[in-house]
Amino acid sequence: MNILRRPIIGQLSRSFHSSQTRPVIAGAVNALLHGSQEAQEEAQQQHSKVVGRGKWIHEFQKHRVLPQHVEQYKALIADYYKGINDSSEFHAKLLGSWEIVVGEVDTFVHIWEYEGLPGFEITKAAVKESKGHLEFFNHDILPLVQSRTSQLNQEFNFWQSAPPEVRGGIYELRTYTLKPGALLEWEHEWRVGLEARLASGHKPVGAWFSQIGKLHQVHHMWHYPSLEERRLTRQKAWEIDTWSGTVSKTVKLTTSMEANVLRGLPFSPTR
Repeated sequence: MNILRRPIIGQLSRSFHSSQTRPVIAGAVNALLHGSQEAQEEAQQQHSKVVGRGKWIHEFQKHRVLPQHVEQYKALIADYYKGINDSSEFHAKLLGSWEIVVGEVDTFVHIWEYEGLPGFEITKAAVKESKGHLEFFNHDILPLVQSRTSQLNQEFNFWQSAPPEVRGGIYELRTYTLKPGALLEWEHEWRVGLEARLASGHKPVGAWFSQIGKLHQVHHMWHYPSLEERRLTRQKAWEIDTWSGTVSKTVKLTTSMEANVLRGLPFSPTR
């Protein structure tokens, strides 16, 4: 699998604002508000088909590490994940590994890419059967971890992940929990929002919405040279008329927001 296959974000079609898009959004949202539980689940699946790129699945792994073992964890996880990423035995590519330095500290975020759900299942089965990898994780790494989560996410159609690159600086991972049924409207408004962000100098890394794990979540990742550059770049966005509209329309769709500042680990393909 070649994770470098995609172009960097740059060309965004304006056909997204056609008159055909609005009835789809309104109809889907109405069904979610008034339909049965079965209808809501079916509508959610349809939302994923409309807004997502179906070929690739990204697993977000979060490891909350015991503070006294952070340095030991970083050394061990590097060997473990590099072994999986570099092996042809596993159908997975590591997009990046980061340490949260502002926000949920002592926590590490790892994003793996699989060729759909079959690729995910094949890889998990191969790791389990490869006793050396599994025993190493269970015996050496797991005792250092307080808790861990796994979430399967899909990329938005209009916002593909940038290829892995060594950039330096910091990364911001923003997580939004949406009201059930709000995904289509969120995606519609962020098509405009992304254009405003690009015009103000933001460097997007990727955007995903959850499929399995904690549902109704959206993740955006951005790159900045520093926290001060982040502040200045975000300030510039407010000088663009369409950005304030995106904020006012999307904040109504969320139940909570979270922002963490990350630094790439030395072995991370994206850092």
